[in-house]
Amino acid sequence: MGVYTLEQLRRIEACARQQGMDLMARAGRAAADFVQARLPAPASVMVLAGPGNNGGDALVAATHLLQAGYAVQVVMPGDPARLPADAAQAYAGWRAAGGVEDPALPRVAADLAIDGLFGIGLTRALGRPWVDLVDALNGWRMPVLALDVPSGLSARTGQPLGQTVQASWTLSFIGTPAALAGGAPAMGQRYEDDLGLSPQWRAAVFAG
Repeated sequence: MGVYTLEQLRRIEACARQQGMDLMARAGRAAADFVQARLPAPASVMVLAGPGNNGGDALVAATHLLQAGYAVQVVMPGDPARLPADAAQAYAGWRAAGGVEDPALPRVAADLAIDGLFGIGLTRALGRPWVDLVDALNGWRMPVLALDVPSGLSARTGQPLGQTVQASWTLSFIGTPAALAGGAPAMGQRYEDDLGLSPQWRAAVFAG
């Protein structure tokens, strides 16, 4: 496990982008691979996509799963026109693949859900409509894969900021925030994908 402060993770991300690496594409692919290893198509997958880059990761995963024959429903309450650039590109890819999204949850649970609402940058308790999504998702008790961190859990303190997604698995990208290295009940089983950034490459980021 690679353990980093949030500032160190941001520095690694910035260096990777400067070298032309598409981390969102890698994260979305890793999330889709994680689901495919545990749930065969044509199972149903509900993808909750938030207003930032965590939502972009989820949209890339949704696109791969749709193309692999899964029944994918994207729940996206935010305005796609306000997505940051990388996430907007992920949204365009989702639409180009024939995907559509809904601002509200469906009436029935899916076989599995992906939590891509909020990532490690969250600093305050969720407001509506996000907290309503979290409450409904937790109430269904379906398996949930959280990307980077369960939405509502602080990656800086390791403590809930309010209502928090109760994940079955948490897939951290690049490394694990130090505050979460000891785990948290909301995280479920913890996994990590380095997105192809080797320990040597990451060490070199801080060597200079």
